[in-house]
Amino acid sequence: MGLILVRHTRPDIAPGLCYGQTDVDVADTFADEAAAVLSALPQARRVASSPLRRCRLLAQRIADAAGLPLDIDERLKEIDFGAWEGRPWAELPKQEIDAWADNVLHARPHGGESVAMLKSRVDAALADWSARDGPIAIVTHAGVIRVARSKDPRQAWGSGASVGFGAIVALPNINGDPTGGSSHD
Repeated sequence: MGLILVRHTRPDIAPGLCYGQTDVDVADTFADEAAAVLSALPQARRVASSPLRRCRLLAQRIADAAGLPLDIDERLKEIDFGAWEGRPWAELPKQEIDAWADNVLHARPHGGESVAMLKSRVDAALADWSARDGPIAIVTHAGVIRVARSKDPRQAWGSGASVGFGAIVALPNINGDPTGGSSHD
């Protein structure tokens, strides 16, 4: 097993809010959710994390439990939703959502990152991490996990691409077929 991607626990936000790279805190259920992740997580030799608090707190808990240092990697952040950050999805302009849906790979109606831009930085990060001795637990975000699992990043944003809070997804061979692995919600 090479890379073990772990989605952060439930954030402390209202449901339906677009929060991408907004640095939100964890919900008051963090301790229980973190314990569930720790009990299901395979043993790792290293721990890396997105710098955002909702990932860092879980990653630090994993690193402390395993007696490992924690590496922070900016490339493991969620997609940047630009002007949509912090706004309810239901209140975003329909024409902007439609423009994004029409060209999900390259459109940036929000002024942030496109899915292609996200994929480029995630691919580089995961290639770097997979070149190190594993297994490596990487605490990150749903968008990062979706593009890592998908051969076609346009499909990563489709209805079948859900990644639950605390999900664990093993990517045994990131340089070969990145779609394999298991998950835990």
